[in-house]
Amino acid sequence: MRLKLLTLFFFAFITLTNAQEHKTITYFTNDSTKLELDLFLPKKQGKEKLPLLIHVHGGGFAGGERIWGHTIAKHAASQGYAAASISYTLYMKDKNFSCNGILSEKIKAIQIAVNQLWQATLFFNNNSEKYNIDTNKIFISGSSAGAETALHAAFWDRKIMTIYPETLPEDFQYAGVISGAGAIMDLNLITKKNLIPVQLFHGSCDTTVPYATAAHHFCPANSSGWLMLFGSLSIFEHIEKLNGSCHLTTYCGGGHEYSDELFAKNPQSVVDFMNRTLQNKKELTHIIVRGKDCKTGTFDFCN
Repeated sequence: MRLKLLTLFFFAFITLTNAQEHKTITYFTNDSTKLELDLFLPKKQGKEKLPLLIHVHGGGFAGGERIWGHTIAKHAASQGYAAASISYTLYMKDKNFSCNGILSEKIKAIQIAVNQLWQATLFFNNNSEKYNIDTNKIFISGSSAGAETALHAAFWDRKIMTIYPETLPEDFQYAGVISGAGAIMDLNLITKKNLIPVQLFHGSCDTTVPYATAAHHFCPANSSGWLMLFGSLSIFEHIEKLNGSCHLTTYCGGGHEYSDELFAKNPQSVVDFMNRTLQNKKELTHIIVRGKDCKTGTFDFCN
């Protein structure tokens, strides 16, 4: 028992000492907005440029803060990545993001967050020498609203959806995307042309963001805020048809509480995914973590 505790202590010590304290950096400003990120860098760096992970916290586009992404960012930095957790405009604060909300406002909230994630990416693209970043190895991740942001940032057409004058290079593509209980508004956004490796994790009985295909919050069709979403299972099956690379972890019987599960409790699995991606290892895997049956009455996709 003592040996086990000493081993765990040693591992924790190495992990903490290999990543230095974060720097808070302003990554975007205009007349009305100032946005910051917390950047974690490996304490020891070689000559090679660093891969980068940019993380977006959850909170329904109405709450949350970038400190929520510190666990995954710290761990990624301890494993040789640059990692940033960003703030973004919480457009839905004091607004209704559920069934009785306004659909156009919900879409606008996602669009603003996506554009600000693009601006964070652009910041690192423009300052790659200063922070020793390999711009061909930029990953994005997020939980819940942050996952919806990351997925749309990866697959939306930037020419159509951009709202800021300065944009990423036309040929820029993310190295991969990691989504915790996320969804996308249209599976057709994911094509053979823009396909990148994806890691997904989701509770099968999530009643906030659907695990498969359903309305956001499972709203009735006559709701003012009705929005169809394609969740992790639907994304996985779509990528499978495109012969892409995807890893899905399903928490059978789990709800939306699993939206931060890997980022907070098993960040090494995210680093492992990024490492495999950078090694050009293609995968199509679905891990099911068995749990209790759904209590909500929704269909249990695990069986």
